[in-house]
Amino acid sequence: MGERVLVTGASGFLGGHVVQELRAHGYDVTAAGRRAPALPAGGPTFVGDLDDLATASIPCDVVVHCAALSSPWGRWSEFFHANVVGTERVLSFAQRMGARRIVHISSPGIYAAPHDLVNLRESEVDARHPMNHYIRSKLQAEALLQDSVTRSGGPEVVILRPRGIIGPGDPSLVPRLLRVHERLGVPVMRGGRGLIDLTAVENVALAVRLAAQAPGIDGEVFNITNGDPRPFIELLDQLLGDLGLPQKHRALPARGVYALAGILEAVCGMLPGRPEPPVTRYTVTTIAHSQTLDISKARELLGYAPVVTLDESLASYRGAGAARG
Repeated sequence: MGERVLVTGASGFLGGHVVQELRAHGYDVTAAGRRAPALPAGGPTFVGDLDDLATASIPCDVVVHCAALSSPWGRWSEFFHANVVGTERVLSFAQRMGARRIVHISSPGIYAAPHDLVNLRESEVDARHPMNHYIRSKLQAEALLQDSVTRSGGPEVVILRPRGIIGPGDPSLVPRLLRVHERLGVPVMRGGRGLIDLTAVENVALAVRLAAQAPGIDGEVFNITNGDPRPFIELLDQLLGDLGLPQKHRALPARGVYALAGILEAVCGMLPGRPEPPVTRYTVTTIAHSQTLDISKARELLGYAPVVTLDESLASYRGAGAARG
């Protein structure tokens, strides 16, 4: 049997694929998550949240931290507890268990800005004005882990920033897009020319496995994508065509929608219960502007090379009734 690995968030989309990838390559994986029925079968499981790791005893050599609260809207206290305190729990657990490495799943949302960003390298992060609480929490989680690298005796840390994860079991990105398409038509800004980087979930799982085993990468951060950026309008129409759906678009002005989103965020932030706005500034930036990531570092230091093409991943939604819903 290979090395022992604990995967947090294993009841989720990415975490489940990571468990499958690692087990398929001989790792002894414990799948950890809050939803027991959703945890991958075929090996040991740990049912609980990240707070429960404080008293857990699960011998492991590597911890892969996929669990996170991911949303464009929400209360800071919830993001802080899930993503910052939760990462502290993972770090403490890994130290207590004597794990040699933590592989942490971060987010390229930390690059977000209301303008085009092309071929971004890992160092090109402006942390001064995070666009939402999720981004702020992911920045703090990364900083916490990077700070631990400077202290001796702790586990090594490797951080991955996968962009736009899609594929079998996707509960969020494409299904949300299709719901908007069904109700209103998908907003298209700036002619849909903005370049979008996506990543097949199988390729992210591959990158995690490579990050768990590659030597000499303590403290390193890696962008992960399919390395195949395309205009938003082309990706949208290809997806709709694969699903046999009409090309229903709504042309909207990017500046006006971004300004409206800012107003809606301010209003919703003052309402009882802080309901999520119909549109957020972060959402506008993801579809109106180019954001592509340079993955040359992952190719060089991890030996990363995508094994599932973007066309194959988009085609996996074909006929998926769950995705349509």
